[in-house]
Amino acid sequence: MEAQPNNPLHGVKLAHIVEKLVEHYGWHDLGGRIKINAFNTNPTVKSSLKFLRRTPWAREKVEELYLHTFHKN
Repeated sequence: MEAQPNNPLHGVKLAHIVEKLVEHYGWHDLGGRIKINAFNTNPTVKSSLKFLRRTPWAREKVEELYLHTFHKN
């Protein structure tokens, strides 16, 4: 495994990203910012992770929001 010193997401688990975003925004606001059913219809961390792991475009949006929210450099 090679080091990725310039990647702020290196070593950050998807579960941590989703949990931090839910803690910060809540499901309602998160679902408004990223319009996916996993955040808007009976949302749970588990169901969201399942969806995000198999949907690259949605995962990218979640990672972008995480970086924008918590890594404003």
